[in-house]
Amino acid sequence: MSIESLSSTLANLGIKDEIKSFEGSNPAGNPFDIFRSYIATELATVAEIPAETIYSCLETTAKVGNGDLILPVPRLRLKAKPADLAAQWAEKFPTSSLISQASSNGVFLQFFFNTKVLNNLVIPSILREQKTYGTNKSGAGKKVIVEFSSPNIAKPFHAGHLRSTIIGSFLANLHEACGWDVVKMNYLGDWGKQFGLLAIGFEKYGTEEELKEDPIKHLYDVYVKINAAATAQEEEIKAAKEAAEKEGKTYEAPVTLHDEARAYFKKMEEGDEAAKAIWARFRDLSISKYVDTYSRLNVHYDVYSGESQVAPESMQKALEIMEEKGLVVKDEGAVLVDLTPYNKKLGKAIIQKKDGTTLYLTRDIGAAAERYEKYKFDKMIYVVASQQDLHLNQLFKILELMGYEWASKCVHINFGMVTGMSTRKGTAVFLDQILETAKENMHDVMKKNEVKYAQVEDPDYIADVVGISAVMIQDMSAKRINNYAFEWSRMLTFEGDTGPYLQYAHARLCSVERKSGYKSEDTMNSNYDLLVEQQASDLIRILAQYPDVVNTAMKTQEPSAIVTYLFKMSHVVSSCYDVLWVANQEPALATARLSLYLAARQVLSNGMELLGLKSVQRM
Repeated sequence: MSIESLSSTLANLGIKDEIKSFEGSNPAGNPFDIFRSYIATELATVAEIPAETIYSCLETTAKVGNGDLILPVPRLRLKAKPADLAAQWAEKFPTSSLISQASSNGVFLQFFFNTKVLNNLVIPSILREQKTYGTNKSGAGKKVIVEFSSPNIAKPFHAGHLRSTIIGSFLANLHEACGWDVVKMNYLGDWGKQFGLLAIGFEKYGTEEELKEDPIKHLYDVYVKINAAATAQEEEIKAAKEAAEKEGKTYEAPVTLHDEARAYFKKMEEGDEAAKAIWARFRDLSISKYVDTYSRLNVHYDVYSGESQVAPESMQKALEIMEEKGLVVKDEGAVLVDLTPYNKKLGKAIIQKKDGTTLYLTRDIGAAAERYEKYKFDKMIYVVASQQDLHLNQLFKILELMGYEWASKCVHINFGMVTGMSTRKGTAVFLDQILETAKENMHDVMKKNEVKYAQVEDPDYIADVVGISAVMIQDMSAKRINNYAFEWSRMLTFEGDTGPYLQYAHARLCSVERKSGYKSEDTMNSNYDLLVEQQASDLIRILAQYPDVVNTAMKTQEPSAIVTYLFKMSHVVSSCYDVLWVANQEPALATARLSLYLAARQVLSNGMELLGLKSVQRM
């Protein structure tokens, strides 16, 4: 809705006051900003304070009894006593079509919205905007790269990768909802000595048939075998060397599997066609498998990048810049950057090994420079576990010392650890195993209610979607940085604040329309003044808060802000069912109530989509 359309809507409601725009406000898309604007403008006259100052200090409340918006007067930092000012301003504040009451409560000035106006603003706004309700254009014209998931080929997809996938997907969706141009990037661990070991291992243990059937699992199995063989070989050599020393003989160590792996990787770095062809095949097959698995999580990437994609020229240029800036020191042939003069905690960072090969950090430096050159990003987010805090801090400091102005645009969004992630066959190793276990376990839960299970059209699909929701909601329910225990029994229940409960809440809202005897088009001219019950008012207020919640999530980069809101909103919806009946009511009342439930369903659906969840209509 445009500002012009908003003015027309307000005029139809008998409101002729001009609604001014303030920095960060979005009155055309956020109902609360209409009231904020009015309060700030009117109170500025009463208090003789700039409206902008008042606007920035207005806060929402946890309880309706405390008002819809409050002004903590101490935040204004005025000389007079805050409680006295609150009382004076409450007495002088003019009530209007928008604000039914202004009252003081200690140092707080409380504002209560006109319920009828709120009803007639919020419900039509949601039903009109539908999927775009809650979105904004605060990031319009800006570009962000979100790098997330980033598993290592031929290695386990561990809990850290799962968290990075879930949180990173949310952050990408959130930035899109706020108008940013988003590039979703998966930076695969697809380079390094382990690929030399993997290539040697494939010659010994690999089969074409198994590689085509499940490349990720087969390459992992091969890697485990060759790694075990290399470890056993090292132990044999160590024992032989000790025995030779006891006998006073000179021991000449043979070429080991690790030596062969290093030599193979050096050939890869030098561009050997045969070596790179084998590696490229492993990489391509793995990506095609990942694409299928990620789609089950509702995750889709714009770019599958990786350490291998960083051009040698970019890394060489980075080394030259560091040398020119006097950042590098050499230690026994290795090249490193001493960051201790800037921050003792950052230590010394190795950027080139003795044999001249690159490291993860070197490739990260080259990759960052290439990305800025290609995308000219306004922000680049690395969604990586907190165990990598040091690595990312070293990277950002080196980029800054290299003179890159855009280094300050790089952000590390970290998260805590997960313990106890397992499947029926033991410790979880691959993403598809985790998702399959979620589906199987959800299926078992659903089968316990035979009557309902018989009514589900596609139980396999529902079990998959709801099971994945369970995994994702457990991950996003608390602050990112918190560690948590992965518990199947807790996450799969329909009781309490879980993924299955959210899906049930959405399905039940869908059933309200099906059972009502009305269609959504029947609600076009509903009379929202008929929604006089407290439960209806409570629900409308919380639906009006959704755009604010999206803004909060954007500031904190916390998915838990959305999750907490959706549970709170679902509980309020649940309290409406016993009071706000749709079936067997007079048409005017029935369609008004149905409109409210349709608006609630839309907001729940929007929030779930923002979190990366698919929503089900029946279960």
